[in-house]
Amino acid sequence: MSRVHDMGGRFGDGAVNASDDATFAQDWHARALALTLAAGALGQWNIDISRHARERLSPKDYTRFSYYEKWMGGLAELLIEAGVVTREELQSGKADGISPLADRKLLAEKVAAALAAGGPADRPSDIAPAFKRGDKVRLRARSGNALVNGGHTRLPAYAAGAIGEVVIYHGTHILPDSSAHGLGEAPEPLFAVAVKSTELWEHPENPNDEVILDLWQSYLEPA
Repeated sequence: MSRVHDMGGRFGDGAVNASDDATFAQDWHARALALTLAAGALGQWNIDISRHARERLSPKDYTRFSYYEKWMGGLAELLIEAGVVTREELQSGKADGISPLADRKLLAEKVAAALAAGGPADRPSDIAPAFKRGDKVRLRARSGNALVNGGHTRLPAYAAGAIGEVVIYHGTHILPDSSAHGLGEAPEPLFAVAVKSTELWEHPENPNDEVILDLWQSYLEPA
């Protein structure tokens, strides 16, 4: 089964407004980003766990929430699940004493460096790349997480089973399907794969278009 967030290629959601290049449409959006960054600096979860928290929002909330409301909804759950705050503290907006994580707070003068450093996901691995540039590959027919039922994955459902061509080998990187569930980093080869629009949609607007997807080796097989 898929989650409501996996919306790629779906009809009925309207056109993307390419002219909307506002960084923050509303003032509180910047605060949402700041809060997410500050909470992440506490070291209680990784980016894959964070993404999965947003995916786990109820379908009712996910469809009615704006982009940054999804961020806040997922963050609230993470803060409680990780024991950073209690549900009562979150509801009242007041801390019950000093947090044991207080010494990990992200100071204002360190924000720029933290943003510049990012969160590199490249890791050494004993798994050799099975493909090279120019190889034809088929994406796994079942897009779901193969390790955890209903778990996080970076293989979009609309591309499952499609045939593409490897255009870049990125090296070995943390496998989100494992990392999001505390099963270890499990690094494996990561490839950029070009998939023709005709492989993805029955009536593509531009048949010569292609979509480039970053895909882990376990998502792929020889075509």
